[in-house]
Amino acid sequence: MEKVTLTSENGISTIMLNRPESYNALDYETLTKLEELIIEVEKNDDKILMLTGAGKAFCAGGDINMMTEVATEEQFAGIMDTLTTIATKLYTLPKIVITAVNGSVAGLGLSIALASDYIVANEEAKLGMLFAGIGLVPDGGGHFFLQERMGAHNAKQFIWNLEQVKAGQAQKMGLVDVVTDEKAEDAALEMAQKVQMSPFQAIIRSKMILHEANLPVLKEILANEKVGQIAMSQTADHKEGITAFLEKRFPIFTGK
Repeated sequence: MEKVTLTSENGISTIMLNRPESYNALDYETLTKLEELIIEVEKNDDKILMLTGAGKAFCAGGDINMMTEVATEEQFAGIMDTLTTIATKLYTLPKIVITAVNGSVAGLGLSIALASDYIVANEEAKLGMLFAGIGLVPDGGGHFFLQERMGAHNAKQFIWNLEQVKAGQAQKMGLVDVVTDEKAEDAALEMAQKVQMSPFQAIIRSKMILHEANLPVLKEILANEKVGQIAMSQTADHKEGITAFLEKRFPIFTGK
């Protein structure tokens, strides 16, 4: 079974994370396939890219098993480089990117969702960064995208608080654009069809003017996230966070 799939129909490319048994957690194979498919979409003629996840969640974030299996700084750096490509490609695609969120979206999954132009969420969806719970910092451009939507002050508190918020509250915070009582994919498809009837060249030109101006900041933050995440991965708090997660208990952090 493919861990990530790509379909194209009526001018809409759909990339689906396809690990429902693990709530679409992102392991190395999934990330590299996601990177590959985004590059493929970049080259096609579809005007819309929809991101979604199979099963009960959009994405639970980075796969814990991947974190325990990464043995060297070089391996960790390679993963961070893949995240840099995913974030910058999504941010600069000359298409409208819509993420459809059902269930939970957390950690790296939320960073990826926030890279889109629209987030459409089912009313029962929950959103959270949650990196601090395992002694890490947001990656995949998470700092940048949160700052764009919330401002720096609110962004840092959202990161620190380890909170998961429901879709309605997330919309008030600026994290979600549309809340629906139907499946998120259905509402996202309706939005995509409206976009297709818009003066597409004009709206894409506006997107590119704004995003190209901010791209240097995104790249700088991604570089800082890479350095920071590699450093955090070596801390005692990260090791405790992972151990506590696997043992299904609250972590006891020491600040080391």
